[in-house]
Amino acid sequence: MRIVFDARHIRDFGVGTYIRNLLHALLAVDDRNEYTLIGKRESRRDLRALVKESPRCSVAYFEGADDDWKDHVSFPWFLRNYPADVYHIPLARVPAFMPQPYVVTVHDLGFLLYPQNQKKDWRMEMREHLIGRGFRRAQRVIAVSGATQRDVEQLFNIPSSKISRIYDAPDPRLFPHEPDKSPTELAAERRERRDRFLGRYQIDYPFLLYAGNVKPQKNVSRLIEAFSVLRSELEQHPHYRRLKLIIIGDDISKNPSVRLTVLHTHMEDSVRFLGFVPEDTLRVFFEAAEAFVFPSLHEGFGLAPLEAMVAGTPVVASNVSALPEVLGDAAMFVNPDNVFDISRGIHEVLLDTETRASLVEKGYEQAAKYSWSTAAELVLEIYRNVARGSRR
Repeated sequence: MRIVFDARHIRDFGVGTYIRNLLHALLAVDDRNEYTLIGKRESRRDLRALVKESPRCSVAYFEGADDDWKDHVSFPWFLRNYPADVYHIPLARVPAFMPQPYVVTVHDLGFLLYPQNQKKDWRMEMREHLIGRGFRRAQRVIAVSGATQRDVEQLFNIPSSKISRIYDAPDPRLFPHEPDKSPTELAAERRERRDRFLGRYQIDYPFLLYAGNVKPQKNVSRLIEAFSVLRSELEQHPHYRRLKLIIIGDDISKNPSVRLTVLHTHMEDSVRFLGFVPEDTLRVFFEAAEAFVFPSLHEGFGLAPLEAMVAGTPVVASNVSALPEVLGDAAMFVNPDNVFDISRGIHEVLLDTETRASLVEKGYEQAAKYSWSTAAELVLEIYRNVARGSRR
């Protein structure tokens, strides 16, 4: 087969993790088919790394952005130079004139359920129409969870027979496997990393961690309110009276209500916004946090809590959308609409040593259930079925 993969977002968070890891895994398990990766020149280092892995992989550069209306014509026109048995669009932005046959991956439709401006205008209606059209024209839709599959079915009336559920997995680059080192050596390295990286940020206090974007459906304002309640309960605790909340993520400027919540709860000295941090720094924050808190109102998969589990950090998460499905019994689940229940869950994880130890152990086991190799095998089978169908 000739497979053309849209890799223009390979450097992004979220979908970039999916593109990078799926392609690495596909090239590792597939020794027969030819891949052409369509990317931008700013991503050539990542793309060339993939080409080095396989003589059957090549790169073509296209500088157009898929959030530009011109992309609906210009990208399909560009693809005329690269005929394929299967095209793969790895997110829910399919050009209107996309050549067939193609596969599309859907990660999360929360942006439709929780729009930034809370008001649906003609642009949002047109975007929703084009997303649905892209799904209906696809030979196969890949959903990263059962919850996302249900969203696709209900929002766009796509039959379940056309959708395949294939789970994501934690990014192995974030927590690389080091089999040649003893537990003692690994523990010493972890302490050294923690002291070095946290020292840069002048962090010498216990902290809760949230990592992800700060869009309305992420429920960060309610997390800050719950943290305010928790702080008042722990103000006499010998260790947690200095507890702080660290928020790593983007889109803060687009959501001023989050900073307003900090002011209204008088948490200016206890909540820190760090914005973007490099991967090696993020790894340390995952490892050093007292707990990872993720009270999202809607998730297509929920990769960040899984990554916290890989780091050995207990997780407090919402009991809605994909999170119970993905996290199993390895998290403390809370009602994301209830500030006091979020606070209750964090309090229990911090102070109940038995619960804490159990969540850490179960977290390791749960995260280990997800594999990019397994995902690649399933995606490759979809490619074969789509290519066979197009040749009839």
